Amino acid sequence: MLAPADPGEVLGAPTPPAWVADALEALPELLRDHASCEKKAASGALALMFAYPGERSFSLALSRLAREELRHFERVMRAMDALGVAHLRQRPGRYAQELRAALRSHEPGRKLDLLIANALIEARSLERFRLLAPRVPTPLAQLYAELGDAEARHAGLYLAFARECAPHEWRRRLGELAAHESQLATTPDRLLRFHSGPLARAGHG
Repeated sequence: MLAPADPGEVLGAPTPPAWVADALEALPELLRDHASCEKKAASGALALMFAYPGERSFSLALSRLAREELRHFERVMRAMDALGVAHLRQRPGRYAQELRAALRSHEPGRKLDLLIANALIEARSLERFRLLAPRVPTPLAQLYAELGDAEARHAGLYLAFARECAPHEWRRRLGELAAHESQLATTPDRLLRFHSGPLARAGHG
């Protein structure tokens, strides 16, 4: 049985309180991005399956993960309907693109970096679900509590595969990428997104 990941042991820095305040003031925008994030999480798992097709246990675990992420997407869509939140296209934030830009593009480092990046994304999601669950409307509170449990398992799975992939390197590389991820998730941002920093105010970049 894989141990669920604890955000405090994975992330380089906690989410700023300002992001939580911004998120609560813009729940419709946050929910739209959350739905998109669930689709991207499923897509990321499938991409790893296609990139490394010869690893049977790896592929089966990711297949299960991708199905679960798509079920999460459906649940977020139902929550949006219940709250009367329109389904609109959004501009993507900087988080995913800039995190991916820090990953190595050649093997053997590429696989390790992809696994760690996915673990960091799941751990950040878990942390923010825990922050939001006690503060959001009833349809979302239970959903976010339940999704947090799943994100802990997903982060633990990706970290277990990272340890298996590079037992002597994964911890050092986790520290390097966690520092980069934390900068993206904590510094002022132009767009409020589920993994963004708090909104930039006058006087900030």
